[in-house]
Amino acid sequence: MKIRTGFLVISMIALSGLALMLTACGGGGSSTGTLNLSLTDAPIDEADEVVVHFVGVELQPAGGERIMFDFTASGEMCDGDPIPCMIDLTNYTDGDRVLLLDGVTVPAGQYSWMRLILAEDPGHIMINGEQSPLQIPSGAQTGLKLHSGFVVAAGSVTDYTVDFDLRKSVHLPSCDGCDYKLRPTLRLIDNLEVGTLTGTVDPALIIAECSGAVYVFDGTVTVPDDEDGEGVGGPDPIATALVPNDGVYGYTVGFLVEGNYLVTFTCDALLDTEADEDINFVGTDSVSIVAGETTEHDIVPAAPVLPVLDPV
Repeated sequence: MKIRTGFLVISMIALSGLALMLTACGGGGSSTGTLNLSLTDAPIDEADEVVVHFVGVELQPAGGERIMFDFTASGEMCDGDPIPCMIDLTNYTDGDRVLLLDGVTVPAGQYSWMRLILAEDPGHIMINGEQSPLQIPSGAQTGLKLHSGFVVAAGSVTDYTVDFDLRKSVHLPSCDGCDYKLRPTLRLIDNLEVGTLTGTVDPALIIAECSGAVYVFDGTVTVPDDEDGEGVGGPDPIATALVPNDGVYGYTVGFLVEGNYLVTFTCDALLDTEADEDINFVGTDSVSIVAGETTEHDIVPAAPVLPVLDPV
């Protein structure tokens, strides 16, 4: 797994004050924990770049004051070196991730939500060499908020990843001259509870002009469906992975929580837009993911159903 380490700037005076406060309130036990926060992405068809400009992260403890990590506190970091302020999410797919918060000390305990703070100019998308502005509705005002609560363990490292599923999140312009819109579909994942799915697609499933992708659904799903919004037609996939038309046809889906899943393949990935499309899925099968392990699963044609013959 490739991890690109980011940079973090926070007021040293505020950090020292926080440390003193936690020491005073901590009693004999550990009252702080170490937090890592990363980003990963499921790639989007045909996009060369999807760059988002982050300027900070805000955390809300369940019983305390908000904690703000400001990426703009150092001009050298944001002006001289744009990472992690401006991140091309297409660089972090197939189980790769980029660190936003790298080993920061925060109060241990329950948190109500976190917010990824965005710049006034939130980013851009590049398709076929042409760059277009990326509009994130209310992004500069409200950021990207993850409402799911999370826990930072006391005296140890807690490691989370935010999964940007760009194939669900990027919406085509509604008119000529309109911007692409990013309405992120985000998952907050505890990296201690996830595994990885990898494998190949049988060449027999690759048709002419195939736009291939592997779709992963919750294990309770019996019939795969396209990405059309939860509750429209059928459940959306939890994650997807593009399959390159390179003769190898390999795929990797990272950050899957331990459990059972339905895995399938389609050559119609380019047809899977916001509209409800008739997507042809093949090689559908069930797999089980174990935390901390890599599960190998090759997608193959379904075995033919043989007729049942009457006994002689």
